Amino acid sequence: MAITPPTERIWWNLPIAKVELAWIIIAFVWGLIMFFMMVYWHGAGEQNLSNEAYRITPEQFAAKTNAMVEQYTVRDESGYAVVHPPAGSDVYLIARLWQWWPIIEMEKGQSYRVHLSSMDWQHGFSLQPINVNLSVHPGYEMVVTMTPDATGEFGIVCNEFCGIGHHLMVGKIYVVE
Repeated sequence: MAITPPTERIWWNLPIAKVELAWIIIAFVWGLIMFFMMVYWHGAGEQNLSNEAYRITPEQFAAKTNAMVEQYTVRDESGYAVVHPPAGSDVYLIARLWQWWPIIEMEKGQSYRVHLSSMDWQHGFSLQPINVNLSVHPGYEMVVTMTPDATGEFGIVCNEFCGIGHHLMVGKIYVVE
């Protein structure tokens, strides 16, 4: 029972006030504008990655990653393999509690197909300081094409809470000339 019930029990038959009708129209039009802006900015805004996703088992993805690491490792950095695959090739990056593996080295101006998958929980791939964000799920292989346009060291941060060591889950991508 309402504190102040309407005087008319069948309130939906009453005419809508002009001010209320104006706000309903404004909200509806604004909703349409925002919907079409999402579609427009996906193509023109350049902030959304067009990626692919495939079903894969963690064992299959780990095998692909290990094959890449064995073939293209150039050095070791604090116990992590640093791989430098040839330009235009597929690059595999594993997310697992609480690390990104391996460290990737790319060439500036060259395109790579970066494959991401998780071995255990949902993780978030956030490439810093560039605004690239993807959700990485176990059982799925996310593929995104990247063409680095600047040299340097770029950090990978997990931006999905994945447990007690979440704050330690960082990785690296090097971009060289």
